[in-house]
Amino acid sequence: MFSRSLWGTRRPADQGGRSQRPPFSFVPIAFVLMLAPRHPVSDFGIVHLHSGMKAAYLGCTAACEVADPLDSHPESPLEPPPEAPREPILTLPPALTAYILLIAVIHLRVLLPPEIENWTIDVFGFIPKRYDSTLLDITFPGGDGAKVWTFVTYSLLHANLTHIGFNVLWLLPFGSALARRFGAVRFFVFMAVTAAAGALAHLLTHEHAIAPMIGASASVSGTMAAAMRFAFVKGSFLSFSRGDADAAAKVPALSLWRALRNGRVLAFLAIWFGVNILFGATSLSLGGEEASVAWQAHIGGFLAGLLLFSLFDPIPRARDDAADASSADQSGRV
Repeated sequence: MFSRSLWGTRRPADQGGRSQRPPFSFVPIAFVLMLAPRHPVSDFGIVHLHSGMKAAYLGCTAACEVADPLDSHPESPLEPPPEAPREPILTLPPALTAYILLIAVIHLRVLLPPEIENWTIDVFGFIPKRYDSTLLDITFPGGDGAKVWTFVTYSLLHANLTHIGFNVLWLLPFGSALARRFGAVRFFVFMAVTAAAGALAHLLTHEHAIAPMIGASASVSGTMAAAMRFAFVKGSFLSFSRGDADAAAKVPALSLWRALRNGRVLAFLAIWFGVNILFGATSLSLGGEEASVAWQAHIGGFLAGLLLFSLFDPIPRARDDAADASSADQSGRV
């Protein structure tokens, strides 16, 4: 929206107010010129000097070179100060970026013919019935090898884009912090271990289920639980006095005992378990698919991430007197 300035319009004289141009008055200007001191006139080269100053003036003119103002070069305009480097809104560590890209590439299996896609789910998805010792005459695709690799490979398969979107949404804050803290190798091993823990929890609660389980939700839950060990420490990514992303991910973590006594951690645990139990009790599904949420696998991955965090953490542990984010901090550092 544009607005026209009032200074660009001419107001009639009968309306009063200030005019745009002040009236020219000769008398005040003449009076000022009469009172003003008279300076030497140099337009015609006539300069009146006292006798004591003539010699100095003539000597200076002989020795000094007067610069022509036309020959002087105008000063170059001041260069604008360099702009401060702009930090990107969202930066992902390479390990997490590779993990998300791997999931996206594997999801291209939906472009395959239906029989090949179903075979992929049967071979790489986690099927509890595969481990039923009472089934002597039934074989599943993949043979005995599938009993080993499906503890991890199921986490790389997803039902639809909505399923991927929810997992990536939670991985962005928690997975980013954990990948920066652990490094690539530890991060990938951690994701595999929490996926196996989720599969084990699903197997114990669905021993005879024949429907395959897929999705990285158990590993995502593990990253959320592991991040709770340091997320609320001063300077971390969920505290009120956080630094840059790398520094926020490498603050000393709380011990398990101190973490379970932290009010913010307990509140997060209560909300997380409540939401997952709600999903399990109401049999909610994602994306309209006729598939239930394997919330027991979520809990298995979450507990594994919470309990096994110290085995993967390369950062020295915080002291017992280390303050959390809710306490007073005079220096702003841990």
